[in-house]
Amino acid sequence: MPQPLMPKATAVWLIDKTSLSFEQIADFVGMHPLEIQAIADGEVAQGIVGFDPVASGQLTRQEIARCEADSGARLVLQESSIVLPKARAKGGRYTPVSKRNDRPDGIAWLLRNYPMLSDATVAKLLGTTKDTIAKVRDKTHWNSANIKPRDPVILGLCTQSDLNAAVSAAGGSMAVPPPSEDAA
Repeated sequence: MPQPLMPKATAVWLIDKTSLSFEQIADFVGMHPLEIQAIADGEVAQGIVGFDPVASGQLTRQEIARCEADSGARLVLQESSIVLPKARAKGGRYTPVSKRNDRPDGIAWLLRNYPMLSDATVAKLLGTTKDTIAKVRDKTHWNSANIKPRDPVILGLCTQSDLNAAVSAAGGSMAVPPPSEDAA
């Protein structure tokens, strides 16, 4: 269940301005009834100013009156009529300058050991572009003579759990081949 904004301040307001039970308030704000009782006793949240859920559009007076009349009823958070903006998609991931030259090595390792991974998956995993992946695959990268396939997890370009998830999503085997002599 979604919680109201500022649950403790909302609880303070509901305790002061309504005759709702501690259980009803606790259920609405997502706190324990003993915490609500401690707020009512003045032991907790002494400096917190109450937040009016009616004025903010989270509750209606009718909803509060309905729950005051029936101690078994529970408050229901009102749906917001405000259109929330869509979450922005994450942009490119920042890679420190010291690790940027290691990226082609990680790409080469993934292409050699997990050919079933799509370019989009490799790009997302290592924070690179499809163009760079294609250049490493075709050996047309500007530094292709110095690219040595190395594990991107060891290089710090991705985490092992992210790599495992990408491989399992691509339908590949989770077994990582043992490092060869040239990888060391």
